[in-house]
Amino acid sequence: MYGERQALEPVDLSLRARKCVVLLGANGSGKSTLLRIACGRDTPTEGTVRLGGVPLTEEDVRTRTQIGVVADSVGYYPDLTVREHLHLVAVAHGAGAEADGMVESALVDCRLDDHADALPGSLSSGQTQALLLASVLVRPRKLLVLDEPEQRLDPFARDWLAGVLTAEKKAGTALLVATHHTDLAAAVADRVLVLREGQVVADGKPDEVLAGDIA
Repeated sequence: MYGERQALEPVDLSLRARKCVVLLGANGSGKSTLLRIACGRDTPTEGTVRLGGVPLTEEDVRTRTQIGVVADSVGYYPDLTVREHLHLVAVAHGAGAEADGMVESALVDCRLDDHADALPGSLSSGQTQALLLASVLVRPRKLLVLDEPEQRLDPFARDWLAGVLTAEKKAGTALLVATHHTDLAAAVADRVLVLREGQVVADGKPDEVLAGDIA
């Protein structure tokens, strides 16, 4: 609830390793609210969020050690280079001796290796979005929660993003993704939910849901 407005009707949603659930819907449909609840940033007025069968809260250490989040806000350390920023994130999340390798891998995977020594403020909007994604790829994660990760990406870059997310699934990560792009949903989703005014109006396999009216 936001004041007297119910932003999201009851939703029964489960995620398993190597699976991706995609949320579709217009702005204000409840997608971001569901994501914030799923990663512990918001507390539902009713119901419970569980991670590994145990109730999850924002203060829970598992929210920092098992859940990677890419939200709609841009966050980075402006005085650190791209490589330094990623290294700090990796070390802060316990990467230890593996930090250097994880950073270099993320730089390549997110096509930032040519900009590793640049300051984040000098990046294009698309490169900044890639940095946000790289920041969760250098930390431990069992679940990725991504709010419109295709923001600021052109169609070619969205294809690249689909490849990164597919690789994450194959590596054992569970994904919960909100997007406006049905092509991204078709490429990565195992299940698609369509939200409208806080209600789930369609729920099923991508080929079934995307064939219908999701406006």
